[in-house]
Amino acid sequence: MNITKNNIDALNAVVTVEVAKNDYAEKVEKVLQDYRKNANIPGFRKGQVPMSLVQKQYGKAVLAEEVNKLIQESLNKFLVEEKLDILGNPLPKFTEDFNWDADDFKFEFELGLAPEFDVNLEGKNDLTYYNIVADDKLLDEQVVRIQKQFGKMSPKAEVAQGDDIRGTFVNEEKGINKPAQITLDIFENKAVAESFIGKKAGDVVAVPTKGLFNDDHKLMDYMGLGHDDVHGLDINVDFKIEEVTTTEPAELNQELFDKLFGEGKVTSTDELKAKIKEDAEKTFAQHADQKFYNDATEFLINAHQVELPAEFLKRWIQTVGETPLTAEQAEVEYARSENGLRYQLIESKIITSNNLQVTFDDLKAYAGDIIRKQMAQFGQMDPTQEDVDNIVARVMTNQDEVRRLSEQVMSERLLNVFKEKLNATTKEVTYEDFVKASYGEM
Repeated sequence: MNITKNNIDALNAVVTVEVAKNDYAEKVEKVLQDYRKNANIPGFRKGQVPMSLVQKQYGKAVLAEEVNKLIQESLNKFLVEEKLDILGNPLPKFTEDFNWDADDFKFEFELGLAPEFDVNLEGKNDLTYYNIVADDKLLDEQVVRIQKQFGKMSPKAEVAQGDDIRGTFVNEEKGINKPAQITLDIFENKAVAESFIGKKAGDVVAVPTKGLFNDDHKLMDYMGLGHDDVHGLDINVDFKIEEVTTTEPAELNQELFDKLFGEGKVTSTDELKAKIKEDAEKTFAQHADQKFYNDATEFLINAHQVELPAEFLKRWIQTVGETPLTAEQAEVEYARSENGLRYQLIESKIITSNNLQVTFDDLKAYAGDIIRKQMAQFGQMDPTQEDVDNIVARVMTNQDEVRRLSEQVMSERLLNVFKEKLNATTKEVTYEDFVKASYGEM
């Protein structure tokens, strides 16, 4: 057998595999002998079928199977030995005049080669890392929310300012059918708020979406719409009132503090606000990290114009799925995944150059931390190490979970590299300003 590679250009090559009869003849003969021993053909005793008949009936199929096995093994070995960094899989080049009756065969495979490039993480860039702080306005709102959450609720006949209103936003044309619990102060449009006053359970209030909230992104939460759908949305939505209640706020006293945080851990309103601030800013840091990771990914793709073997990849995309795609469908799929492919190459370079690795012990420790946090949410503040280890052991037997954890750990390590080397400007903002920076003004 002879295997050679011919480079078409920096990103494309053709590998030629030449198979001679002595490469496959012995294996084909052995398979056919096994067929002969077990063949049940009318008119012949088992094991006594003439070899010529076996050859005629099974010969070409066995030949094709054994030659294909040989090609795949040899081609994979060649790629490893030559240390070829390829994209996708080798694509066979088919010829119309191929003849299985010949003794020697020649097969050609197209390769898409990964481009050569360097990743530069340092230097001037316009990336921003947002340090999100919980301001006094947010803290005061959270204190009011807590007082209301633990207050005494009672039903009411009619809506008044400050009441809780349970109902459903409905618009059949846009497919909106979203249950919601609202208070009138959520509306930027004061006329809408006034239209609820005096209404009862069973009444329907028409609500215009334009200018309804101080931030149109809130339409995503209250109406159950996607981000793209709320841009310039100007329709009427019905709110069907189902229940009206009022709440007498809970007193800010030691009983409430103990209920929230445990006995004696918070003893004043100032300490309550400090605890809220601490917890909120931990959550905000996760939001800031995710935005920075996304921004860094986009920056790296734009900063490194990684060239891809586009035409090869489009042909490969046509063949890789369960159902073959047309050339037009592959074109669309390639356009959708092109930047993702580029980033995978960039990410691989960063992982290698920074020696980022994830060990099995790393995964166990990471899983243990997640499990402790989850148990704490359900009131198990101090689980035993044995309990945690038993749950971790079960998690680590699930390959999908292991893969997901591996991706999360690697993402954290990549984030740390980005923070360290991408020279971002740190900007302190409120959460409200962070949302505007993330989604923009509408």
